[in-house]
Amino acid sequence: MSKGHGVSGNNHTQQQRDHYANQNNSNNSAHQAKGDNRSNQMNPNNVKSVTNNSNKK
Repeated sequence: MSKGHGVSGNNHTQQQRDHYANQNNSNNSAHQAKGDNRSNQMNPNNVKSVTNNSNKK
C-alpha cells in the first residue's frame, strides 16, 4: 500500500516525474521559486497582496 509520497513511474510520464522531482529539490530554481511565490502571497506587506486584499471587508 502506498503512503502517498512521490509519484509512481507506472502512472506518470518521465516529464511529470522530472517536474515533481524539480519542485521538491531544495537546490532547484523551481523549488525556490515555488517557495518565494508562496511567501509573497502570504506576506501582508507585499504590494500585490495589499492591493488585492484592500477591497475585502
